[in-house]
Amino acid sequence: MEKTIRKYWPIFVVPTMAAFSIGFLIPFITGLYLSFCDFTTVSNATFTGLTNYIRAFSDTSSNFVHSLWYTALFSGLSTVLINFFGLLVALLLVRGFRGTNLFRTVFFMPNLIGGIVLGWLWQVILNGVLANYGVTIVTSEWYGFWGLIVVMCWQQAGYMMIIYISGLQAIPGELTEAAAIDGASAWQTLTRVKLPMLMPSITICTFLTITNGFKLFDQNLALTNGMPSNRSQMLALNIFDTFYGRTGWAGAGQAKAVVFCLLVVGIAMIQLRLTHSREVQQ
Repeated sequence: MEKTIRKYWPIFVVPTMAAFSIGFLIPFITGLYLSFCDFTTVSNATFTGLTNYIRAFSDTSSNFVHSLWYTALFSGLSTVLINFFGLLVALLLVRGFRGTNLFRTVFFMPNLIGGIVLGWLWQVILNGVLANYGVTIVTSEWYGFWGLIVVMCWQQAGYMMIIYISGLQAIPGELTEAAAIDGASAWQTLTRVKLPMLMPSITICTFLTITNGFKLFDQNLALTNGMPSNRSQMLALNIFDTFYGRTGWAGAGQAKAVVFCLLVVGIAMIQLRLTHSREVQQ
């Protein structure tokens, strides 16, 4: 068997590596190079050093720095809330009461709705509520901020719920039974038994919610489109507008994209390391 693998491994590895190189590695290296260039197309790029990065961080028109901390704040808060509600619903639905499967389906369904449609629907709903107070979702960037929080919690909590339910069902029943025999309360069982055993699921859900928060685009576009005055622009929408919506700013947009990529990768790696180190080895 080992001899056969050594003989035929290129048949399996080469197509995968070719697809990875064409789909990710070459575009990434090209994009990294273009972030140091002035260009309109890939073939006419002129190297300009750090000029694009300086323009990106000093851009007062689209305010990249504001979008940066605005997105970071949104990602952090949405991660906490989505995981809290996802775990809360999962804890309720593993009790096995009548109609559990129906409730799981209902809570998961918002995840199947496209971001543009979802943003538009919630724009109508939230504007209808805010109209009673004489404002709209784009009156302030903070109305847009909390609107996005509501939309993402409603959409993603059900998806995280499924992952948490799988993790809860994988916890050996002997552990909870032993905790009950020892006189542990429901809160002690949750914090001392279930949560430590649930850390692999927490790792996955936290990774997904953090990265989804930073990469948010279509819901932001449909709900506020960055209004008012680009103050509710998330990073992805800010980069899109810089690259495609402003003449002569393609290089700066590419520089913003590189910063965005490094930021998301760095935060995701730190999060994975922190949560993975707390997983219980079974």
